[in-house]
Amino acid sequence: MKKSMLILLAAVFLHAFSQQSTALPVKWEELTVPDFVKAVEKSGKVCIVPMGIIEKHGPHLPLATDLIIARDLCVEAAKKNYVVVFPEFYVGQIDVARPQPGTIAYSPQLVWKILEETCDEIARNGFDKIILANWHGGNISLLNYFAQTTLHQRKNYSVYFVPFIFSLLDSMQQKQLKKFSAGIPESAMGHAGADETAMMLISRPDLVKMARASDESGKNLNRLNNVPDVKTGIDWYACYPNHYSGNGSPATKEYGKALCDAFVDKLIQVIQEVKNDTRLKELYEQFYKESENPLQTLPR
Repeated sequence: MKKSMLILLAAVFLHAFSQQSTALPVKWEELTVPDFVKAVEKSGKVCIVPMGIIEKHGPHLPLATDLIIARDLCVEAAKKNYVVVFPEFYVGQIDVARPQPGTIAYSPQLVWKILEETCDEIARNGFDKIILANWHGGNISLLNYFAQTTLHQRKNYSVYFVPFIFSLLDSMQQKQLKKFSAGIPESAMGHAGADETAMMLISRPDLVKMARASDESGKNLNRLNNVPDVKTGIDWYACYPNHYSGNGSPATKEYGKALCDAFVDKLIQVIQEVKNDTRLKELYEQFYKESENPLQTLPR
């Protein structure tokens, strides 16, 4: 009896090992060339690009916080709904953080060019649907405009973008998360606040320096409240010169796991929507055709 049980357990183990060893990695850079070809096909020619930035996250979180969170969420979602995950994309809009050590702020022209050529290169390698999944608030306007400029010149791929992953959750999901954040004040949430800190406690707890979370203030200084009806390029710096919003101290792993799970579920849904979509490409083609002959465009 014991011998047959051992044989059965060995068979189960070997099967699990063989399944694991033959599974295609989801990370672009971990694929061999023969597997890359298979991955393009398996993904339905969908590639997801995790977008973040290199910037200060309070006194207690690493500079790459946005990149780490974005990549982890995309990887976990891709494991459950297969797509290829591009290496974390750190070239974005972050001029407002230039006063802080460690910030990498490229020129606006270079940021634009690298993003455009990255998408072109992803498409040249066989993908015709690209999802830009962003975790950095400073990239929101950049992505909105970038997506619109794909209308200026014909592309052989479609761009879908999540302006800010954090905004994916609807009011009902946010309400459900409240039970995991009990005791954490709303004022503690924000950039390097309790929510981001909680997620980093799941992704990279070794990089979180919780003892330093209260070393600086994340309070809004409202230094431009004299012009409340306009926006400026320095708004963030005027409010949060320490590049810290909220307070990371109350963060918990329980809350972090709940947040990560919720965002992964939403990204799985986004991936499936993109895989199923055929309308965007049709609309692009119609748009390009009509743009070449606007005088022949008929009203609808």
